[in-house]
Amino acid sequence: MTGHWDLVLVGVRVLLLLMGLATTVISFRAYRRDKTRYLRDATIGFGLITIGVLIEGFLYQFTGLTLTQVHIAESVALVVALGVLLRSFLD
Repeated sequence: MTGHWDLVLVGVRVLLLLMGLATTVISFRAYRRDKTRYLRDATIGFGLITIGVLIEGFLYQFTGLTLTQVHIAESVALVVALGVLLRSFLD
């Protein structure tokens, strides 16, 4: 039963990664077209969110870290990413 849920988790993480990459690419294209700082920062923020998801999956699957440690690493990446996004929205 655990194997089934592991596959579901991997599938959802891959889907999340693909959505994050698509969002980052679209944001980057908008930045290249308009060359504004807020679009640059938004692209960086979306990219960092995507990297955070990737980091969590990688750390959980391939290291000996506990689930709590993995969630802390992902949360730090998300805090930084959302901070960059917030900055892009406020300027």
